[in-house]
Amino acid sequence: MSGEDRRPTGDDPRRAESDGTERPASASGELRADGGEQFDSDIEAAIRDNHPALITYLTAGDPSLEDTKAYVEALDRGGADLIELGLPFSEPIAEGPTIQAAINRALEAGTTAAGFFELVDDLETEAPLLVMTYYNMILQYGDSEAPRASESDAAPQSKPDVRPFVERAAEAGLSGIIVPDLPAEESEPLRAACDDHGLDLVFIVAPTTEGERLETIMSQVSGFAYVQARLGTTGARADVSNATHDSLARLSAYDVPKAVGFGVSKGDHAAEIIEAGADGVIVGSALIDIVADSDDPATDLEAKAQELKRGALRGAGGGTEADPIDAPEPEQP
Repeated sequence: MSGEDRRPTGDDPRRAESDGTERPASASGELRADGGEQFDSDIEAAIRDNHPALITYLTAGDPSLEDTKAYVEALDRGGADLIELGLPFSEPIAEGPTIQAAINRALEAGTTAAGFFELVDDLETEAPLLVMTYYNMILQYGDSEAPRASESDAAPQSKPDVRPFVERAAEAGLSGIIVPDLPAEESEPLRAACDDHGLDLVFIVAPTTEGERLETIMSQVSGFAYVQARLGTTGARADVSNATHDSLARLSAYDVPKAVGFGVSKGDHAAEIIEAGADGVIVGSALIDIVADSDDPATDLEAKAQELKRGALRGAGGGTEADPIDAPEPEQP
């Protein structure tokens, strides 16, 4: 579990609109004791309080759950402000070859939903944690937890339910869920469960998303909007797509943090994306490459996180390559 219970308390973290629908809240308007703004969402707070934010992704169980624990903690030390953990699924349609290979390694190592949650139970991080997985995994978990009718029982079996997964995620200390294959128009059961347990539900906004569909997504999203930098699947790229700038401009009117992923691999990418108006950058494939190829993944992941965080800070106009990341203040005599 992360270093403290990060689930929000108090009122529902969404504001009711005049027509009865609900939209995600941003700042509550209240101030903390330290003078900063109080946010309903731990994920939004992590992005806004650490702006510009670094969001990192690793596939849980690649190459083992024990290794994943060490790698997550290395990213936390390196300056990651949010950490996504992929719960492996056999048909990851949004993923490119790098993350697909990581998912295959995790599945071959025997990673299950139960093992994933046990990993999260054991984690100690400053950064809030999110799970990224596919809707089938969430439904399967609910189905496996649901009571089965006996053959002699004429009553039909209950339909798969998302709530057991969400309940377990909240119990483990996760702060949010990302489901790449779940359309916003069909998200109400999962969103309701997340609302009830204080978890954010993050949606991906593609470069082609606009009009009514964009409005639907942005009315459902909480925590942050995951801005897809380019069409296609995940994977490290040599440059930042022009679509990134267009997407950020299109989303600028919405009062929710925007973080850009798909193709970010180095500090210069992070700097360009933040300069274009993003609140955070999301990095996955470049970190998976380190896991797969490095002789000392934990050390190299920590260093890569520092590079990416410094790049993001440069993009915001604060910091250089040589600046330390979150260096502790010296003790007073």
